[in-house]
Amino acid sequence: MNRLDEIIEKIAALQSVGEPPFDAGLFAAWRSNPVLGYRRADTTVFFTASIVFTLQRLKPKLSPKSQLVVENIAAKAQASYGAFQNKDGLKTYNFWKTKPSQHFPNGYVFGHFEHFRIPDDVDDTAMIYLSSRPTWTENQWLKHKLTLHANGSKHQIKNTYADYKNLRAYSTWFGKNMYIEFDACVLSNVLCWVFENQLPINQHDTDSLSYIRSVIATDRYLTEPFRCAHQYPRTVAIVYHVARLMGAFHVAALEPIRQKLIEDTQRLLQQPQPPLDVLVLQISLMRLGIKTPHLPAAEPLSSSDFETFYFFIAGLLTAYENPILYKLARLPLWHIRWQCEAHCWMLLAEYEALRVN
Repeated sequence: MNRLDEIIEKIAALQSVGEPPFDAGLFAAWRSNPVLGYRRADTTVFFTASIVFTLQRLKPKLSPKSQLVVENIAAKAQASYGAFQNKDGLKTYNFWKTKPSQHFPNGYVFGHFEHFRIPDDVDDTAMIYLSSRPTWTENQWLKHKLTLHANGSKHQIKNTYADYKNLRAYSTWFGKNMYIEFDACVLSNVLCWVFENQLPINQHDTDSLSYIRSVIATDRYLTEPFRCAHQYPRTVAIVYHVARLMGAFHVAALEPIRQKLIEDTQRLLQQPQPPLDVLVLQISLMRLGIKTPHLPAAEPLSSSDFETFYFFIAGLLTAYENPILYKLARLPLWHIRWQCEAHCWMLLAEYEALRVN
């Protein structure tokens, strides 16, 4: 069994068979805040859908045996998606289970307050659509649904740079009264869905691409990643998502920033980085068509190397549009981080698959 087969088997072994508190088909996740000493098991669907999405795209690069393992992982995961579907039966999805709402599961405080119950979101919905088999009608319905919640359709964005406030880009959130938010990583994910399904391009798509292009071109993603991606407020995460979009599709609107993104990523790799960040940056360069030297550090990575790596956050103050609270919102004290061992192994599988092919 080669290295990549071993990693795929490891991921499969981490998929829950229904042991509490994780539903069958989900991958175990944890939310934490190191500043507060807070850590809870979390039954989110996001990591599961993201893992399936990535493994499905890697299938052509896997051995026949690993391809079957990935199909089995996907089938088990897809069977869990229904618990996260919109509470009224619409084809949007939530970060947490919806019937009944189980926001901040396995906790003692947040889950008891309606204030912390979040609406369905574009990110989870895009990942579930990308990792399952929606019909053309369902894709068309979602495209229209996205326009109803885009900036300027009902509400105007406040928490962004002044030169972006008139962009008709997609917001992170569904929900009738939810504030508008631009996130470069979320937009990259929804645009992956748009391009993969060859959906008609409208102003919301072009303005979303304009936002992504600008935060790279202006260096804002390097100097103020929180303002560019509230859910993924780290430069490394933004690089990964934008490179994944550009690697999968020829996106003319993003070509002007290709060389800059490559050079910025190479400079980041010249600086001290945690092992998983090095891995993610190497993946990003390969997605952008740059051959990278083999990364010896990737070989001995183990679960202990994953303990401090987090992929995205929830900002407890991000929703507030008060300027003072928004300034406080970027502080780690107000960030809950999400971690998932299986997702880290998926990143290693992605690295290995791209490296050898």
